[in-house]
Amino acid sequence: MRAVITGALGHIGSRLIHSLKPGDYDQVLLLDNLYTQRFCSLFNLPREVPFRFVEDDVCTAQLEKYVAGSDVVIHLAAITDAASSFQIRDLVERVNLHGTRRVAQACAASGCKLIFLSTTSIYGSQNATVDENCPSSDLKPQSPYAETKLRAEQMLQLMGHRDGLRFVICRFGTVFGPSIGMRFHTAINKFVWQACAGQPMTVWRTALHQYRPYLDVNDAVRALGFIIKRDIFDNQIYNVLTTNATVSEIVDIIRACIPDAQVQHVDSPIMNQLSYTVSCEKFQSLGFQFQGSLLKGISSTVQLIRDIRQPIAVQT
Repeated sequence: MRAVITGALGHIGSRLIHSLKPGDYDQVLLLDNLYTQRFCSLFNLPREVPFRFVEDDVCTAQLEKYVAGSDVVIHLAAITDAASSFQIRDLVERVNLHGTRRVAQACAASGCKLIFLSTTSIYGSQNATVDENCPSSDLKPQSPYAETKLRAEQMLQLMGHRDGLRFVICRFGTVFGPSIGMRFHTAINKFVWQACAGQPMTVWRTALHQYRPYLDVNDAVRALGFIIKRDIFDNQIYNVLTTNATVSEIVDIIRACIPDAQVQHVDSPIMNQLSYTVSCEKFQSLGFQFQGSLLKGISSTVQLIRDIRQPIAVQT
């Protein structure tokens, strides 16, 4: 089997490619434009796994030549910082929507299957719990990032009917936990970094007691492998998350690891979402079992950062 991974050097991608073993694939093409300069994600890759790295951009690359002859594309390339996406709307749309269209067109032309990573951030429900069958009124993305992910979902569903594209859409919860190319603009990882650095955790003023879905990065990687192994390319949508939790619960776990961690409430462009939880029963019904936890993910991230230096000296 041959695989193409776009955005291969990011938070999820770097954890995925470092988890591969000889024999998993006949070829793994890693496609990344190095926009975030995560060169370190390429260091010490597993030996005897047939990697090929290409520095290229899904928005401009001749994707057909990369996808031709491949069995699956794991499309991770995206602009993912929801809060900052308000300032770069055009770039977010270009990458997350038009880039995804180009990847999907290349897959449809070659008969390659596609895994598309969407986000549970497209939900904005007044109901306590939402699932994949919720009414469109429960889909209220609160940022340009989430808006483009929802529009990309709709585009893929159209291409499935019109062009015969085989795909699966995974609405991932907010990813947490360590990887070589991990990011620190999302809630849990950002809070851990701040606490380890002796800075206050900057919590959105209205978010402390709101429920949101979170996904352990190891569960994310295992879910991708599960989909490929089980050939779950049924053109459906699946919520994929380890747990639902409030920011207050997350802060308590961080304080258990770092007792002197402080909280500072801040305003954010994303302030009007209501509290909700997301069901992942549909994905679990396929036989997948989530193994991560907030405690394990937070503890391992704290340990990773503390191994660099104790304490970290950060100036702002």
